[in-house]
Order: sequence, then structure tokens, then C-alpha cells
Amino acid sequence: MSGERYNPREMEPKWQQVWADAQSFVSSNDDPREPYYVLEMFPYPSGRIHMGHVRNYAMGDVVARYHRAKGKNVLHPMGWDAFGLPAENAAIERGLNPGVWTRQNITSMKAQLKSMGLAIDWTREIATCEPEYYQHQQSMFIDMLAAGLITRKKSKVNWDPVDMTVLANEQVIDGKGWRSGAVVEQRELTQWFFKISDFAEELLEALDGLTEWPEKVRTMQRNWIGKSEGLRLRFELVPGNATAARSIEVFTTRPDTIFGASFVALSPDHPLTAELAANNPELAEFVAECRRMGTATEAIETAEKRGYRTALSVKHPAVEGAVLPVYVANFVLMDYGSGAIFGCPAHDQRDLDFARKYDLPVLPVVLPQGGDASAFSVADIAYTDAGTIFNSGFLDGLSIEDAKKAATAHFAARQIDGHPQGEVEVNYRLRDWGLSRQRYWGAPIPIIHCEVCGTIPVPKKDLPVVLPTDVTFDRPGNALDHHPTWKHVNCPQCGAAARRETDTMDTFVDSSWYFARFTAPQAETPTIPDVVNRWLPVDQYIGGVEHAILHLLYSRFFTRAMKATGHIGLDEPFKGLFTQGMVTHETYKNADGDWVDPSELRVVTEDGTAIAADDVREVVGMKRYFQASTGQPISIGSVEKMSKSKKNVVDPDEIVATYGADTARWFMLSDSPPERDVQWTEAGVEGASRFQQRIWRLVSETIELTKQSLDIVHVSDDDEGLALRKIVHRAVHNVGADIEGLRFNRAVAQIYELTNALVRSAGLVSAGPAGRLSALQQGVEYLIQLVAPMMPHLAETCWEALGKPGLVADALWPEVDPALLVDDSVTLPIQVNGKRRGEITVAKGMPAAEVEKLVLSLDEIVRILDGKAPKKIVIVPDRIVNVVV
Repeated sequence: MSGERYNPREMEPKWQQVWADAQSFVSSNDDPREPYYVLEMFPYPSGRIHMGHVRNYAMGDVVARYHRAKGKNVLHPMGWDAFGLPAENAAIERGLNPGVWTRQNITSMKAQLKSMGLAIDWTREIATCEPEYYQHQQSMFIDMLAAGLITRKKSKVNWDPVDMTVLANEQVIDGKGWRSGAVVEQRELTQWFFKISDFAEELLEALDGLTEWPEKVRTMQRNWIGKSEGLRLRFELVPGNATAARSIEVFTTRPDTIFGASFVALSPDHPLTAELAANNPELAEFVAECRRMGTATEAIETAEKRGYRTALSVKHPAVEGAVLPVYVANFVLMDYGSGAIFGCPAHDQRDLDFARKYDLPVLPVVLPQGGDASAFSVADIAYTDAGTIFNSGFLDGLSIEDAKKAATAHFAARQIDGHPQGEVEVNYRLRDWGLSRQRYWGAPIPIIHCEVCGTIPVPKKDLPVVLPTDVTFDRPGNALDHHPTWKHVNCPQCGAAARRETDTMDTFVDSSWYFARFTAPQAETPTIPDVVNRWLPVDQYIGGVEHAILHLLYSRFFTRAMKATGHIGLDEPFKGLFTQGMVTHETYKNADGDWVDPSELRVVTEDGTAIAADDVREVVGMKRYFQASTGQPISIGSVEKMSKSKKNVVDPDEIVATYGADTARWFMLSDSPPERDVQWTEAGVEGASRFQQRIWRLVSETIELTKQSLDIVHVSDDDEGLALRKIVHRAVHNVGADIEGLRFNRAVAQIYELTNALVRSAGLVSAGPAGRLSALQQGVEYLIQLVAPMMPHLAETCWEALGKPGLVADALWPEVDPALLVDDSVTLPIQVNGKRRGEITVAKGMPAAEVEKLVLSLDEIVRILDGKAPKKIVIVPDRIVNVVV
């Protein structure tokens, strides 16, 4: 055995089969042990896993295996976020039904994930595209509709006139549909909505209790909910305007700047805008241009600030006799506040940009601390920091906060048309969640439209409403609309001819409750309340920060909606949240500027000698890179996130085939803090592979030493043995703490140090008493248990070789002896006239006289003194000794 190399290609499939046969990772809802639920965000079945998946699932697997070793009943399931437009587009391109394409991909990706040796309970596997899953989603939709949590109303949407479908904001690129390239239109469509806005304050306040979430994620959610307290302020229209309206209401969070107002702006969708545009073709065209921008807030905020000057004017509410022009502006949103704003250019950048474009006054009304009121002005950058109010009549001299209060009280006391001119109002950026999608590959919305009975839910006994498989995609738009029979149905109430709802659900709905379904995936109801309440909230949820807003926010809302409808008994779905960094790689381009795959590189030395890929980083000196297929020179670009478009992707299958899954897992966990990006390098993965072999050699050597020492009678530890036991037990303690804190790279570092200590100790065993062997044996056994969550296949192989019973996957985490965590000795450096000459290890707190006696007996000190007495000996207790001669 000692001369054999560890062979991951042979051992990894073996142990995967052993775990499967033993059902090692199947969790039971009846297990009386403490439950622990770890979950990684489930993948979209695109067909291949990538290195980001490997990192994500390796982290979750370490957590799952560790808590299992700590004696807990661990739930670690896997499923597939299987609906969505990409599958539909792929099916169109390939002439397949999306279900066929999706299920093929699931089969492929499941095999890849299994090759990683993940401790997953595959008996709980779900796919959101299966009727067994979405029938319960449809059932909950009906419950939530009855509970008033769902509504149907008109809404402005991005409409692709070629694909004839609603597009999400992210699918509108430069005002055009991402797939068709057609200019996107804004339309009003009747859509289904979850009333998430009713929960805005609750969702906001509850963030303070999510103490195991990253603060950056909580901040992102707070900003998305966007609570703002302000003033609804009425501006009286100047008489003679061509409208029956008497005033315009604006919402502002800065009433303190009212004296700096220089214009009022309406949203292109404001009712007053529509009234004016009805008889003004020029304004109507401007409104149409604004609508072609799409509905994305980012697109609106970053677009050039443009406006149309209407014939309307309003009286300045604070400056007697002054009037302000009324514009229609492309940056004012109808669904926030009142759909109208007043512009104070000096203290809002978008207002300033607008004012400079249309030559409007810019009057500063907030003076920076220490500023000169007679000289302060604003040029191209709005002043948005703290200061004192000036140029503002009765508000002069106040702080911003005091001025807000004073302005609010002032306008609340005044009347326009029998109403207060100003009223305090709280607004939220969060809007209701539109769940209607005009596409085939999604969960059908369980609604029937009847001319007699109206819009009614499908009776629950008729669920699921199953997607038809015989659909065609030869016409633009939703294939369900084109199906000759599927949408035609009799009304369940009156029996008259009716039609099904052909919109399907947003895929965010599918992923907003899957974590609950995992707790009882075969249940005949969406959940089993007692079971789901025992497992949830998820103890540790792991996934990308790109899902920090919508997925997490929707899941938090949906959990509350499930509670309101009796399916669950809690509010928050995820107790702990961790967002891992991305996996990056160097990028390469050829002379034509085309991206080049790493596998196409040919590397040579300066004299033209070819370098094997494994040796590139070992070769010192100049190296030149060429594209193997063309001979063109290659330039090395920046390190970026792995992506197919930049051809810097590393295929996990190739890594597993070459190095084994454990090596890939170890590298992903060891190279950098898990919340940061990790750069994939050949040198890094080769180092991980070498360490794997080092552990195997250590185990082999320990086995050989044990065989050689069978006749030796065990005695107590000597100093070397005791020191090793302390190192081992500290490592067990520290690695456990680091895994619990998700500091995987630090846990790896602890394992490296322990391995180094064990390798050194192995060399001392044969020269010392049997106690050293005992300490080494325990150390190696514990090392394998520490490695097991990270390199489980190697650990099982070593465990078996050591003759340990059962599987290391079933072994409990090593017990730490608290006494061995206490440092009862200290190493003191010994100096002579300030120059280090050696060191001595003594008991902590040893009296100075005994320390002095030991120091004077050291060979080096005896030689230096040469029979003479030292002038003095300075002892700093437990720190240092200095001999003065």
C-alpha cells in the first residue's frame, strides 16, 4: 500500500455507489434528532453544470456533512427550477417540446452533480415543470385569491410586438426586445398580481431580525422596498389653463427645498398628460417616445433627461406672485407618489440636468456649513449634503430636518379647494408583483373566463391544469393561445362555453416556495404544516448575490402568504443566508480579437520549446502563447467571471476526469474567502491534487508504523506525544468553528497545519515511546474526519484503509478534550545582550528562579559565559529572557 498512489477515478464512483446503496443521506421527517436544513439555490437545467455550481454545492455539502457528523437530522435536498423562457427559446431553435429539452438536461446535470459526491437526499428531488409540483402551486394560487392576496388589474408592461409577449425589464436592451430586436412598446394589459405592496412595511421591519444575513443583502432589500416619508403638496393651477383641473398634486421627500423650485413635471402616464395629449399631436409623440424607453427604472434614470413644455403653469406655493412652468418629463414615474414632482435643480442632480437643458432657474436653498450665502452657487453638480436653509423666507436658518417639519406644518395649515395644501404621506418603491407571462413554458394560472359568470378559479378537484404537450411554435406569441382545444372549456359553474387563462405564472413563483415543498415532496397537499414548521426556516441558505433582491423578497412574501392561507406557520423562510463569490479565469484573445478557449492554447518558451499545460506556471522566464489551431499569437486578458461568451469556462467533467471531484471541491474551498471571487488556475488545482496524495501517503505510513509496532506495549505520552495531541484537538476545535462560521478557507488552512504536524510526528514515532504512535494514530483518524466534509471520497478510502468500522460519513465529529485546548506551557526566546541565541519551553507561570536555572544550564549559554557569571538576567514572565554579559 505504501507505494500506491490514491486513484480518485477508481475510488470516487465506488463510494458514491456505497452511499447510494446505504441511503446514507436520506433524511426522515420522523427522526427525533435536532433538525438542520441546509439548501443551495436550486439550478436551472440548462444542460451542464459549471464551476460556479461546483463551488456553491461544495460549500453546502460541507455544511450538511458537518452538521450530520454533529449528530443532527440533516435535510439537504436538490431540485430543478425548470420552467422559463430559455427552455421555450431552446425548444423553438431545436424543434423540440420544452419539456423534452428540459428533462434531457435534468438527466445530464443530475449525473454531473452525483459525480461530485454530494450528500444529497435524492428521494426528495422535485422539478417545478412537473404537474406533481405545480398542481400545489395552482392550489395555493386559488387559496391566496380567496384570501385577497391576489388581484387582477391593468398594468403598464414592456410589449414585444414581434414575439407578442410581455418582457421583463431585463429583457429590454436599448429599447428593443432581447430576442426579436423589435422596438419595445409600452402597453396596458390586464394582469394578475400578488399584492406584495400590502406587506411593504412588514417586509422592511423584519429585515432587522435577519441577523444571519449579509448586511449588504439587507441593505439591497431595504432600498428595493424603498420607504420614503414625505409630503403630498398641491400646486394651484394658474387660471386660464386649458384644463378643468384646479391643481396638481406632487409627492416630495424634500419640502425643505420648496423655495428653490423652478418647475413642475408630470409623468408621461399622468391623467393630465393624457388629457393634454389628446389635442396635441406633438405632446402625444413625445409621450410615445417616452414609452419606447421601456419600464425599467434603471433605463429611465440613466436616459437623457427630456421634457415637453405644456401650456400649463402653477402658482408657487411659497413665493407670492411667482409661477412655475409645467412640463411632461421622461424621468417621472406614474407608479411612485402622485406621478408628478416639483424640481429643485440646485439640490437634485436629475432636476439640475433637466434645468440646464431647458434653461430654467437654479436657486440654491441649502448652504454648506461654513459657506458664504452671498457667493454660494451650483454649477453642474447638485449639492445634496447637509447644511442650513437659506434663500427660503420663513425657513431660513433651519437645519434640513427642522425645515422639513416647518414646511410640512405650514402647508398642512393652508387650504386649496377645501383640502389641506400639504398632507404627510408614506410611499414605497415596492410595487405589486405581476405574475402573468404570455408564454407556454410555465405553470398555468388556474382561472376560467366565462361570459356569464365572469373570472372564476378552476375547482380544486380539477387540478392540476396541465400544459398540453402537442403545441407548436410556428407563430409568434403564446402557444397556448394558438392551441386548437386546450383553452376551450365549459364553465364549472353554469356549463356555458368558456376559456382558460392562457397566461402562465412568472417562474419566480416556482422558486418562492420550493424550499417548503422539499419538506414533504410526496404530500397530497402543498405542505404538511407540522412537518414544514419543524424544518423551516432553512438554517443555511447558500446562493449567488444576484438573487439578493427579487428571489429572496418574493420568497419572504410568499411564505407570509402561505401562512395567511394555512400552509405554514412562520413568516421568514431563511434563517441564515450566505452569498458566495464568483469563479473567475483568465481570458484569451487571438490577433483578430476573438475570444479563445483555454484548451486551444499552445505555450512555448522564448527559444520555441513547447511547454506542457501542467508545467506552464513552473517554467521561469518569458513565455509566448499561440492558438493551436491557427498558430496566431494569443494575448492574455483580464481575469473575469467564467462565461461561455468569453470562452474562459472550465468544464467540471474534465476536472473530475483528470483530478477527481475531491480535488475540485478542495480547491474551491481553499483558495479564497468564500464570499469573494475565486480564480481558477491550473497551479491551484494541481496543488490540491498533490495535497490529496500527501494525506494518502500519511495514512499509508501510519498503517506501516502500526504494523511494525504491534509487539510494543503502550506507555503514556511523552512531551512529543502530548504536544501532538494538543495540536490535533485544537485543529478539531478550530475547523469545526470555521465550518460553522462558513470560513472554509480558514478551515482548510487549519487542516494544512495539522497535516504538516502529523507528517513531522510520523518521523519521530519510531525513535520514541509507543505513546507517540498512539498520538499519531488518533491524529490521523481525526484528520480524516476533518477532511471528510470536503474530500469525502478520499476520507472514506482512508477510513477503510485504517480499519475503522462503518463509513466515515456516518461517524460523529471527534470529541475535543478541553484540557488539551489549554496552553500550559510557553516557549521563551533566549537573548544574550539583545541577540537571540535560542529558546526554552517551560511551564506557564514558572518562577523566575527556576527559569534562570534552566537558562544557565543551556549549552549555548554555558559556552558564551565561559565560566563567568552574567551581569544580570532579565526575565519577562512567560514572554522573554535576556542575559546581559
